[in-house]
Amino acid sequence: MKILLALVLMWQGAAAPPAKVVASLRRIFGAGVSGAPIVVNTDTVFRVTRADTVLGFAVVRAVKGKDQPITFLVATDTSDRLRDVDILVYREPYGGEVAYEAWRRQFRGKSAADSLEPGRTIRSISGATISVNAVTLGVRRAMRELTTWHRTGLIK
Repeated sequence: MKILLALVLMWQGAAAPPAKVVASLRRIFGAGVSGAPIVVNTDTVFRVTRADTVLGFAVVRAVKGKDQPITFLVATDTSDRLRDVDILVYREPYGGEVAYEAWRRQFRGKSAADSLEPGRTIRSISGATISVNAVTLGVRRAMRELTTWHRTGLIK
């Protein structure tokens, strides 16, 4: 599979195991997807396709939790709407609830123009305040960049 080969080639020093990224893309976009890495500035964006149809784009990011990085994937569709957020590696002893489906679900369908504010439009989680704030900020930044790159033609 193209995605796996590309991820294995770029794995050195990466923050998430390639198999987790592949599994995440399959979960979000469905079986039979493939992808091609596109380098934009210093980021690698995955152009996700099935057959000849572009399904969307994804980027892997990391934010600092209380003490450790939280590595996650943000995937958008071709209309620049968020498909899903997937926590790939959570290293903190507390706050892992940000990986739960019920919490991540609230991001789906959002765009870069939507307000993503913990405690307002994004539910807080007791005992996971730092993780909620960090992941929400990271998703907001990733959405803004993916949307800009797509609209300016850097990714297509």
